Amino acid sequence: MSSNRFHLAIEAGDLTKTVNWYKDVLGCELDMAEEGKWQDIDFWGNELTLHASEPRTSKGDERNRHKVAMGEVCVPHFGVHLSIADYKQVRASVAANNGFLDEPYIRFEGTTYQQETFFVEDPNFNVLEIKHLVSDRN
Repeated sequence: MSSNRFHLAIEAGDLTKTVNWYKDVLGCELDMAEEGKWQDIDFWGNELTLHASEPRTSKGDERNRHKVAMGEVCVPHFGVHLSIADYKQVRASVAANNGFLDEPYIRFEGTTYQQETFFVEDPNFNVLEIKHLVSDRN
């Protein structure tokens, strides 16, 4: 048995502020919720649950940069692969709002894994990677 969807629950800090960021900046749709406690987000067909928590005031000690072929990436992070149209829309919205943690760049150029990717932080310092894969390898 297999599934093509995932569920992830993360601390959101100020729930209203973080929910609005996912909705207004990333363009995600809201799903079910328990008022003041948690909010499900339709994260491009996946279920992301934002839980109210004490807001973080800085990046956590658990965050590190890991050296990879194209530089260093922030870990932990989660993300999504988007169509080129959705990717461009989200990239423009992030640029116009809070900006990038890591600016958009091309990885694995000239291979079947070629992608454009960027990293961004939500209001509670959770790190997301948003990418578009040039080749449909599904």
